[in-house]
Amino acid sequence: MQEQGADFMQGVWVEDSVVYQNQLLQYTKHRFKITCDSFYVMMDTYAKTNTFTDSCFNNGHFTEYAKGLYATKKDSIFFSGTFTKSNFKQKISGCYRVGEYLTSFIIKPKGKDTLLLENKMQHLPIILVRKEKIICIPKPID
Repeated sequence: MQEQGADFMQGVWVEDSVVYQNQLLQYTKHRFKITCDSFYVMMDTYAKTNTFTDSCFNNGHFTEYAKGLYATKKDSIFFSGTFTKSNFKQKISGCYRVGEYLTSFIIKPKGKDTLLLENKMQHLPIILVRKEKIICIPKPID
């Protein structure tokens, strides 16, 4: 069975804008769906310069996906998963990142439906707004 997960994290969380996005050469907006102990993340990246092969650059806009499990401990959240295709099936090759999606953040609540996530590896905070509340109903693991 799925685990319950953190109640305060359940829902669809969207990063509407990125701090300094107009000044950055590249930035990423996140959309998390967190249900029970699982997460699904969509990362929309916008780039002004090409750091990829030309067939992957896609005019400076591309989307990556990942899914997996998360855990919270005190003021931190840990995501452990894999990069996927847009249908959230495993991705083993192609443009952008493949393999493990491993990241952690310090959680700073900003209000009932707003979170600020700080990643010590990147200096820009991720400000998430909950767009939809989800009630965890644990399901059997296939």
